[in-house]
Amino acid sequence: MEDRDIVKLYLRRDEQAIQESERKYSRYLRSIAGSILSDAEDTAECENDAYLAAWNSIPPQEPADLKTYLGKLTRRISIDCYRKRTAVRRGGGEYALSLDELEECVPSAAESPENALEGTALSDILDAFLRTLPETKRIVFLRRYWYAEPVADIAARFGYKENRVRTMLFRIREELKDHLSKEGIWV
Repeated sequence: MEDRDIVKLYLRRDEQAIQESERKYSRYLRSIAGSILSDAEDTAECENDAYLAAWNSIPPQEPADLKTYLGKLTRRISIDCYRKRTAVRRGGGEYALSLDELEECVPSAAESPENALEGTALSDILDAFLRTLPETKRIVFLRRYWYAEPVADIAARFGYKENRVRTMLFRIREELKDHLSKEGIWV
């Protein structure tokens, strides 16, 4: 079933929308949640929560790209789950490791309403930076820092050695750091 047809089911409040979404995107959503959480039960729960969030947000939302919309919902829900889980016990995992890597070049955002505007500006600057990267570098960066994919998996995807991916990511982070400083954002 096409995405626009699935969205129409959501808009009509037809429960088949959730079944069709799951049939088409379950593997994709589980890969997002699994990279962040590294726990099968939490991953399945976040996937289901994403379907519920889509059900509750469509309408009024009417996403043009259902896959991306569900992916963003899943990522946000998974990060919330990760934060709750690690608030009780601090732990590792790919998500924490990827955040540690970015910490040296991206300023941390304190969670307060005052920083919302700055966060939006930073997001726009990051988007502009990503558009300057060649496609392979952009994909490697997003795989690591958006999807929290392990370096070994990224290397296998591109047929690279892990060290090449680590070096590429290091150089991209350095480029990002320079780009941010040129935009007046100091780490």
